[in-house]
Amino acid sequence: MRSPLNGRRAGRVAVVLALPLALSLSAMPVLADPAPQASEVAPDRQSSTEQNGVALLRVIVPDQEAVDRLNTMGVDLAEYKRSVDEGLEVHAVLSPEEAQELRVLGFDVRGAISDQTDVAENRAARQEALTKAAEAAADTDTLTPLRAEWFTSLDGEYFLAVEVKSSATDAQTVLTATWDSGKNTAPDSGGTTTMSRFTDAGQYMYHRFNSPLALTAVPTKVTVTSNRGGSVTVPVTKWLGERRKAPSKHYVADFVDRYMDPTELTGRITALAAEFPKISQIVDLPNKTNGYRRAAQAQFGTVAASTLYVSSKAYGHEGGNDISVALVRPDAASAALSVSVSGKDVVVNLGTDGSGAINSTAVQVVTALNGDAAASALLTAATYRGNAGAGLVAAAAATKLTDNLKAPATVSRDPFQMKALRIGKKRDGSKTGVFLYCQEHAREWVTPLVCLETAERLLRNYARDAETKKLVDDLDIFILPTSNPDGGHYSMYDYNMQRRNMFNHCDVNNGDPARRNSWGVDLNRNFSVGSVFDGYSGASTVCTSDTFAGPAELSEPEARNQVWLTTRFPNIKFAMNTHSYGGYFMWPPGAYKAAGRELLPRVDYGTENFFWKASDHILSAVQSWRGTAIWPGRTGPVPDVLYSAAGNSADEHWFNRGIIGWDFEVGADVYNPETKRFQAVGFQPPFEEGHEEAMEFAAGQIGILEVARSFSGDKKQPKSELSVTGQTGTSATFTFKTDEPANVYYTLDGSRPTLGSTKLAAAGMRESAQQITIDKTTEIRWFAVDIAGNVENNYKPDGNGKNYRKEKVKVGDAR
Repeated sequence: MRSPLNGRRAGRVAVVLALPLALSLSAMPVLADPAPQASEVAPDRQSSTEQNGVALLRVIVPDQEAVDRLNTMGVDLAEYKRSVDEGLEVHAVLSPEEAQELRVLGFDVRGAISDQTDVAENRAARQEALTKAAEAAADTDTLTPLRAEWFTSLDGEYFLAVEVKSSATDAQTVLTATWDSGKNTAPDSGGTTTMSRFTDAGQYMYHRFNSPLALTAVPTKVTVTSNRGGSVTVPVTKWLGERRKAPSKHYVADFVDRYMDPTELTGRITALAAEFPKISQIVDLPNKTNGYRRAAQAQFGTVAASTLYVSSKAYGHEGGNDISVALVRPDAASAALSVSVSGKDVVVNLGTDGSGAINSTAVQVVTALNGDAAASALLTAATYRGNAGAGLVAAAAATKLTDNLKAPATVSRDPFQMKALRIGKKRDGSKTGVFLYCQEHAREWVTPLVCLETAERLLRNYARDAETKKLVDDLDIFILPTSNPDGGHYSMYDYNMQRRNMFNHCDVNNGDPARRNSWGVDLNRNFSVGSVFDGYSGASTVCTSDTFAGPAELSEPEARNQVWLTTRFPNIKFAMNTHSYGGYFMWPPGAYKAAGRELLPRVDYGTENFFWKASDHILSAVQSWRGTAIWPGRTGPVPDVLYSAAGNSADEHWFNRGIIGWDFEVGADVYNPETKRFQAVGFQPPFEEGHEEAMEFAAGQIGILEVARSFSGDKKQPKSELSVTGQTGTSATFTFKTDEPANVYYTLDGSRPTLGSTKLAAAGMRESAQQITIDKTTEIRWFAVDIAGNVENNYKPDGNGKNYRKEKVKVGDAR
């Protein structure tokens, strides 16, 4: 097994505040920046060569409420969360000042990414909790098993994952899992452990393991008992199907050998379209980005507390970098403040008093520069972060303004033409469309390699591999390797932890050069469904936050391009948004309102089952490369396994256009068999690890295409049956079962079932079908419809036929 990480990663997470932070225990919202103290300029995040200790750190919080608090504060959280003994582990990019301020607020900020704390360290605390729970135990609870599965990962180690819900939702309920070590072995021979209570937005969800448990043998059954008396025993099934067979000997793969910037990526797909014109083409997206460009700037200190800065009106590469500003102290006493301009050289002649000392304040210099016609044609001036500017200005030699951008000349500074690669033999809209898009977040360098590798495999294997030919012949595939080209360039060359695009929506109070790594919009928070503007959680309206949703929904051209593509080509029925890191496989809904955990509408039961069934195929494809298994606990709707992400793109495409969309988080934790622990990989692992992630998740994208192709050719009608699950003298309980993911519509009043009839729902989150109870003998009438629209028995719900299913369920002595 390759070493997952060597050393620590420097990084950044946007705390929405000026640095140093100015938080208080009573102030949860982001606060305004304080005025700098005397002779002090607040330190801030610098370019990639001067990051002042910014690093990707572990933060341990007690519950989801604390995660939401960090989100609200604007802390730049990685898209990573896992349960630990103390509660939840999240990763945040913080400067030393930010980390210290969070510690002052009571947050447990630890070192650079490291292993989970040893379970034994909290044995005494857990024993105390068990004792208290036993003392507080009241009525026997009911345990509902959700999942009990084993799987292998990487080097062939075996793991166990279990999820169980208790009817007692309080924190004093403790569940213990015990399992055997194979067929005909003792029930407790495999091991026993206390399960962790998983809560989200203050609500109890279920109990689970902190992370999958390593096994020495595959168990057949697991028994979970509660300190309140509940108990349940369930079989342990295999998570994911059999490892996929290797492709044919003619199949070629592995086309990436380095991390690539968006210019390189776009050049590669353009070249591919030229090389394979019969089965591919480039689609130019209509909205150009703002571009990899910034105004040129310079900042000047003062004798006392105030500072000022200037910004060019032209972008740096368009002449802003040629401007210079000097603050000159005249040799004369009682000199008046004045401004002179020669070409692009601006000179501020500072005012002096009767003794010849400088008497010009920062605000006076700002006013003079902005009031001079020649100077104001070149630049604008402002005091530092809204400071009153009462401090006296110090003289300064001529200083060149700079846009601080470091990318080579091969990266254009002009607005970027985003391009998608369209692959398919028949590209006229008649085939089922699939949209694969990567790198919405700039710092996730592995993700565009996933999209590029998928494109290369499809085109280069078309003439060599029969299965690839079927995909290209039967689908219409759109691949967008980089959804955030400006931010991608900035992350690659200037500030590696850049998450957002580069467009600066901040006003002058947040426009100084030290803020340049805190500008931009989080594109995966800029969409129009479940947005922060609708009251949903997981995004910010503060322009310096790394989850800044923008000034309005769909304000950014990058987001509008996705909407245009999925609207312009309505045959797109499937989509995959690839992010990093953590090893997740998720689907809508993706957002909730923290108060009461009010989710966007969950997908219906049939669609949810389709997601789960497809996950087995897709994640088995991921596993086929090097054995990586995405955990069951990191598979499911976004809020169930991660956190709320207001205004994300998957919700946009699903709720507005009915596109079945998934989210990959590549970069699963790597298990170290020597330490018996999982280790996180980070946004930009050594390329050796990044390469492996790209290979395995490209296989996963091929798996998605296979699911889409199967969907497109599905003409098989579903079959269903009614199952009576309980009867008493006064009632009966039943449910429905289907032979494939499908929705069941039913009536209890003898009427003809239609698509407007009651639809079978899930019993609860991550549970099986609901149980329906009746109190009198009833004829149940129903039909099933699968995800492809095939109706059981070819029944016409909007017609007059009677070929629906029907069955009488008896109650009591009825005959």
